[in-house]
Amino acid sequence: MAIAVGGGLFYRRAAASRGIGKHPSRCAMAMMPTGAARFHARFQGAGRSGGAPPARRDARRAAAHEVAAVTAQTGGVPRMSDALLGEIANLTEWPVAIACTFEREFLAVPPEALVMTMETNQKFVPVFDAEGHLTEHFIGIANIASTDPSEIRKGYERVIRPRFADAKFFWDEDLKTPLASHMGQLKNVTYQQALGSLWNKSVRVAELARIIANRVGVDAGQATRAATLSKCDLLTRMVGEFPELQGVMGRYYATHHGEMPAVAEALDSFYQPRFGGDAIAPGKVGQVLAVAERLDTLAGIFSVGMKPSGNKDPFALRRAALGLARTLIEGKLEIDLRSSFLEALELLPDSALEAGLKPAKDGKKPALNAGQRRSILADELYDFVLDRLRGYYADKGFATSPFEAVLAVQPGSLADFDRRLRAVAEFSKRPEAASLAANKARVAHPVHRLAEEESFAQPPRRSAATRRPEP
Repeated sequence: MAIAVGGGLFYRRAAASRGIGKHPSRCAMAMMPTGAARFHARFQGAGRSGGAPPARRDARRAAAHEVAAVTAQTGGVPRMSDALLGEIANLTEWPVAIACTFEREFLAVPPEALVMTMETNQKFVPVFDAEGHLTEHFIGIANIASTDPSEIRKGYERVIRPRFADAKFFWDEDLKTPLASHMGQLKNVTYQQALGSLWNKSVRVAELARIIANRVGVDAGQATRAATLSKCDLLTRMVGEFPELQGVMGRYYATHHGEMPAVAEALDSFYQPRFGGDAIAPGKVGQVLAVAERLDTLAGIFSVGMKPSGNKDPFALRRAALGLARTLIEGKLEIDLRSSFLEALELLPDSALEAGLKPAKDGKKPALNAGQRRSILADELYDFVLDRLRGYYADKGFATSPFEAVLAVQPGSLADFDRRLRAVAEFSKRPEAASLAANKARVAHPVHRLAEEESFAQPPRRSAATRRPEP
């Protein structure tokens, strides 16, 4: 008697004749559709000499080969990251690539939105042309070798179409409203209770951007404009649906509505570096905005007492501090870091500084000394950023001793810190460096020892209250 499972016909008699109870691999073959069975047999036969079944051991290679072979038929180039390839390899046992298409009218939507939908939601592989432009082709990965691939193709195309239609609707609607018109609505979005709304944050960042731009020789008007618009795309329909596109959509909307190219580029690039190994913002306006944004974020969250502790870092302040340090160093921006933190803290309301005060034993908070608290916080923030540089320079191959030597000097500018560290590291490679260090140690040891002996030789001083009167 024949039974239908997954679109394939299987025969109980045939399955029994293959020795299901004695050979598990034959059992698996018996329960596969005929197309998948041939696919499995091809991989099994290719790897019998290797021990482990190649279908599992080389799953990534098999998926990549399938995608490349099918994409070549479309005349395009697949874009498949290691992360996507790994997901496909883990989701499919017998990957079968199927070429699909969507309507060309959807190409009017920014490609980042379409690619993110394909890769993140559906695990499809987008196809680009030789010039790097997204095409109407994409590759779906099936987990079965179907006798009628056209039906699977129709299913994939049917699934992707409504998602693309939503993205196009959001894009078309957002274009009807200038990006700057969202600034007033930022007042209704709370950033942090003690720090105010996103509008308050944008105002602070704009002022910091103006100060930094004037200091490093960047157009202050462009930097201020970019800072003012930097949060507006968060209120658009597209970013509301695809939060990962914040910044990217701000660049598209700013360009569409006639903002200056440097301003539009900064709205996207100031988020960089977004992850480990990512580059900093390429443009100077974007670098200034990146620094201003991170200065305000770090100063604000530290002021309300939410600094990271242990493995808890809900505001990703460690990443923000490293991004700030990298932008200053790799962008060669000469600003005094501690003074910049003080300027950021000066822009915060006293209520934010008071919110971070810890209550005393009686449960009452001490009176706020705003100037003293800002000075203490600036020192904490400076040390917090410098501590992130340990791992940064360790990854670049710098030894601990040169780093500690420069850290002891505490340079105000991180660009100066970088120059000093490289000079010390280069000098330490010379043969005379060891002898100079030894001579310094021989001189320093007796001096310290003499100072200690003198301190012990002097009698302890008495206070006026315990001193006996002379007879």
